[in-house]
Amino acid sequence: MGRWRRVIIGLGVVALGVLLAVWRPQVVENLDEWLGDYRLRWRGPISAPPSVVIVAIDEKSIQRLGRWPWSRSTMARVVDALTRAGAELVVYDIIWSEAAQGDAELAAALERSGNAILPLAFDFEADHPDQDTSVVAQMSPLRVSNLEHLRRYPPIQARGALVPRPELVDQAMALGHINMLPDADGVLRHELAVVAHEGYFQPSVAVRAAAVYWGLPEGRIQYVAGQGLVLGDRFVPLDAWGRMRIPYYGPEGTFRRVSVADVLDGKADLSGAIALVGATAVGVYDLRVTPTSPAMPGIEKHASVLAALLEGRLLRDAPSWVEPAVTAAIGVVSVLVLAWLPASVSAVVVLLGALGVVGGGYLAFVRWSWWLPAAMPVATTLATAGVTTAYAYAVEERHARQIRRMFASYVTEKLVEELVRNPEAARLGGSRREITVLFADVKGFTSFSEHHPPEEVVAILNEYLGAMTEVVFQHDGTLDKFIGDAILAFWGAPVDQPDHALRAVACGLGMLDRLAELSVAWQAAGKPVLTCGIGINSGAVVVGNIGAEGKKMDYTVIGDEVNLGSRVEGLTRIYEVPLLITDNTLERIRDALLAEALGPVRIRGLERVAVKGKERPVGIYAVERLPQGPSMIEEIAATEVRKLTRK
Repeated sequence: MGRWRRVIIGLGVVALGVLLAVWRPQVVENLDEWLGDYRLRWRGPISAPPSVVIVAIDEKSIQRLGRWPWSRSTMARVVDALTRAGAELVVYDIIWSEAAQGDAELAAALERSGNAILPLAFDFEADHPDQDTSVVAQMSPLRVSNLEHLRRYPPIQARGALVPRPELVDQAMALGHINMLPDADGVLRHELAVVAHEGYFQPSVAVRAAAVYWGLPEGRIQYVAGQGLVLGDRFVPLDAWGRMRIPYYGPEGTFRRVSVADVLDGKADLSGAIALVGATAVGVYDLRVTPTSPAMPGIEKHASVLAALLEGRLLRDAPSWVEPAVTAAIGVVSVLVLAWLPASVSAVVVLLGALGVVGGGYLAFVRWSWWLPAAMPVATTLATAGVTTAYAYAVEERHARQIRRMFASYVTEKLVEELVRNPEAARLGGSRREITVLFADVKGFTSFSEHHPPEEVVAILNEYLGAMTEVVFQHDGTLDKFIGDAILAFWGAPVDQPDHALRAVACGLGMLDRLAELSVAWQAAGKPVLTCGIGINSGAVVVGNIGAEGKKMDYTVIGDEVNLGSRVEGLTRIYEVPLLITDNTLERIRDALLAEALGPVRIRGLERVAVKGKERPVGIYAVERLPQGPSMIEEIAATEVRKLTRK
């Protein structure tokens, strides 16, 4: 029953895990993203395409050209230098939204270059009435389909926008936004591929740059709401809100960097490259926390997105049903493993299962660019193990301690542990079982105790009882009680022992052998020698806890067959033999005896005796060891039934 309780509790934990995998509260999202961050770190940096180059506004450039931001005239020089360096396409991460001296000079440089993509920045909290945002609508290239999805999952909405000066926009090939929204923990993991503003949809600057690089006209750029972007013949998967997971190529410094100062000096060859111009200097404060770096320049994020689009290294989120399904499967397997395997084995299996989920997610990411959630499968597996283990410790271990406390003085440690593993075997409430009882009693002990000092009586009795108890435990017997100088033991309970009769007879012979050894030692020490009589009987009895509940309880046996065993022990004095068994016991060990299971022994039939409370007479047999030869069974020859008057 305890095992099934653990199964039920474990399945409850699994059900909760599946529910959380479907509902996906923020804590689950955070766990998944945290595990995803480690995938990127474990993979390490990958080779960036040489066609994507960062033209860095770095410390060297600032030292050369002065404090940032630079004048429009200076930027015009930079634009001309990039043209001379052979850049095929230039993506600027610089917004020139305010009028300034030199705008005409910069516009002329952009016109000469003819390859500029300019950025705009959306504001998600406030309007900017001083900004003419009509250019956003004029240069928005996206056609939109699957409009019904927008009612449930609209893209992120912007309220206002900062846009470049009109004269600069006129010379640009395209516009794209440069907004970045980190997750709740401050880590930037998603690209806002599409942002909505005043009913129009604007792609990010990286998406726009890829479309321009491929030469796609505006009519071939489509946003399929809730699914992704169609860029010509290519499909870019997005989530329900128009975001894409950023496939970072590595930490900062993964992409080739060229200093603006080197470009101005003619030391940089950008032939055929897409140049991304942006700040990397620490003092410009355009640094982002990413899964691969605690301080990555924003321009390098744009580079990762653009490179992934060009190379097709796009991450695909698994369908929403995958995480609940994996959670249910790994959870159920964990429950069964924890319930049916030993604790040490199940702990290893469950841990390997959790690691397998993490490893499988990592393999899917590295080999096939699938982004599989792993938080709930792993959390459910570990929670199932933790909860069921805690239950086992709090409830089942308490029960196990109770069993140990109850049976430790009755049976061997081996049987106690078997009872702990299978507590139902104990049947603590009482049950009818077929067992074999053994009574052993010291002969003439009353006379012995009258003629010896109490200290000597107790000392020799303790030595005798201790030795006999060891023999009982050696044969996996249950020690019921000491009745003065008598011993009551039985086999077949609390643990089932199909060979209980054979074990009892073997124990009886072992007790006589051990007593013979004690006698030699006692005689050599000048101590009195004890002898005993042993009676064994088999049959159905009641086994259980008997006594006053809460005061004194004993695990014992009661019934006619127990009484018969006691009476048979008493007959050892009449027949002057040390070990007697009944025909009930003989029938259960006959085949084993003939197979020499006890070694050479002689079973000698004595008489049939009429016992009070028994309708049919009981045959009694003396058992003794033979020095050699086959075992012998001598049946009872006498036909007369002897009246048994002595208990």
